Amino acid sequence: MKLRNKLFLAAVALTGTATAQQDAMFTHYMNNTLAVNPAYAGTRNALTITGLHRSQWVGFDGAPVTQTLTVHTPLNRKMGLGLSVVNDKIGPVNTSGAFADYAYYLKLDDKSQLSLGVSAGLNFMKADLAGLTIIDPNDASFKENISSKLLPNFGFGMYYRRPKFYAGLSVPKLLENNFYSNTVSGSGKETRHYYLICGGVTKLSPEVEFHPTTLVKATEGAPVEADLTTTFIFHKRFLLGGTFRTGDAVGGLIGFYVTNQLHLGYSYDWSYKLETFRYNQGSHEIMLSYDFIFKNDDKIRSPRYF
Repeated sequence: MKLRNKLFLAAVALTGTATAQQDAMFTHYMNNTLAVNPAYAGTRNALTITGLHRSQWVGFDGAPVTQTLTVHTPLNRKMGLGLSVVNDKIGPVNTSGAFADYAYYLKLDDKSQLSLGVSAGLNFMKADLAGLTIIDPNDASFKENISSKLLPNFGFGMYYRRPKFYAGLSVPKLLENNFYSNTVSGSGKETRHYYLICGGVTKLSPEVEFHPTTLVKATEGAPVEADLTTTFIFHKRFLLGGTFRTGDAVGGLIGFYVTNQLHLGYSYDWSYKLETFRYNQGSHEIMLSYDFIFKNDDKIRSPRYF
């Protein structure tokens, strides 16, 4: 079984076809917005650091493992800056990237704001083919490892927010780089992804708030995929929710605001696809986020949900 899994994942990762979604997925997408939309930079009015680790399809040999780190802050009332780093490994293939983000804020009225954001950065890919266990040890295709150059990419996003609602549109990678020929092209190995994210919060009682969110992903040659999540927040401290990913998985989330600034989160989702559910024990995700208070703020009086 392990040999078959390795070869299957290697084939998926290395074919380079633009017929499926390639960007890493996250159950905590609502806490990882900067990774998909540069216009989010600085909109929390604090220096925010968020780290996330995802182990997908645990028990499936060579399954995806992903980490992201985002840092962002407002510069003033009109601009924000951010930095996003991602590392994604599936089978023998490891891709990583780092992007700088810039957002410009447009005040629409006393309660609403529109941010326009751009990002620029570098991507890198390497594949440890020589380390694979293969059926034919003399197969020349697996004799040498693959390592790409640092290839540039750019992104764009829009982010609208009100005190209890937000929505955003973004294309985090406009260029479709070809890692295997080390070229920036329009028909390469990376496919362009489009994201729609939105959510809100409403008070059900003095102790309970309802926080629904969704993330819709689209790319050429693959079905549109949507994450639908409902979260209940108790006493502004404990979070409990459920999530459904179309065509892929169902799961649950728990979270705890240790303070108004420090947020811990965990999620588990289980793939119901016939191709994978028999061979794994689900996917785990851990998230940690912290808001550093600016000098002109006495304190953060309540947790910031987005």
